[in-house]
Amino acid sequence: MGNLSIITEFLLMEFSSTREMQVLHALLFLLIYLASLIGNFLTTAAIITDSKLHGPMYFFLSNLSILDICTISVTLPKFIVNSLSGFQSLSLIGCAAQIYFFLFFGTTEFALLVVMFYDHFVAICHPLHYGIIMTPVRCVWAASGSWLSGLIYSAVHTGNMFHLPFSGSNVIHQFFCDIPHVLKVSASDVFNTEFVLIVASLCCFSFCFAFLIASYVRIFYNVLKIPSVEGRYKAISTCFPQLFIFMLFLISIMIAVLRDTSDTSPIQNLLIAMAYTTVPPFMNPIIYSLRNQNVTVAMSKMVRKMFFVSQKRNVCH
Repeated sequence: MGNLSIITEFLLMEFSSTREMQVLHALLFLLIYLASLIGNFLTTAAIITDSKLHGPMYFFLSNLSILDICTISVTLPKFIVNSLSGFQSLSLIGCAAQIYFFLFFGTTEFALLVVMFYDHFVAICHPLHYGIIMTPVRCVWAASGSWLSGLIYSAVHTGNMFHLPFSGSNVIHQFFCDIPHVLKVSASDVFNTEFVLIVASLCCFSFCFAFLIASYVRIFYNVLKIPSVEGRYKAISTCFPQLFIFMLFLISIMIAVLRDTSDTSPIQNLLIAMAYTTVPPFMNPIIYSLRNQNVTVAMSKMVRKMFFVSQKRNVCH
């Protein structure tokens, strides 16, 4: 025990040893980060400023956009700074913070997607009772419950992973503090406890997934009973984006948790990490917002109003 050194910082992995490729990676991730921020920010601002979008579905969508901004901000800014500066270390506290907030926002987003599925289920299967079931108070409670579940879940995992000191190798073969890589250098009892927590979490996620599949079977059954072809197409077109986002999110979770980290190359690590850290926040505004005519109209009105005000100020000066 005397020869073991206690880890106080982690060394994150460089995906290229050449300076040019490091800068190229930083610029690529910077473009993705800015595009995600702009898309989610415009979605949230359009929903807040347009009174026609103050319904349950858009309330949950604005929460989802805020979560996407927070999720992608946990990992990418640090990676961009590290790639530009060539400084790849991360303190133990910084690593714990990354894992905590990544789990917090990720779990909250999963819970919120389940709530959005239920909202969609009520809108299609019980349209006459939608206003009674999805009241503003219940929507606020549902969103608050999603955020609270993420808060508790991330606190349990992070507290378990970091309640004992780390010893041994401090090299993380990833561009951020990824849970599987951190567990490889953790104590044995921490690993065993975390394994139990992960298995329990997967069982919970599987139950939610089975519930959502059963709900969608009923949704499609009700959609097929719609007499008009246009009505069936409109209802189905609103189902597939949510189903695609949820499948993308679930696959990302499974890849992050269940993959074998021992035999993956640096390029594979990069692509896998991009799949569950950058793709969902980047794709959500495209799938949810840009395909929604009400949101795009509200965005265009907001942009025109901002541009008109700036022009008017320039004329006055």
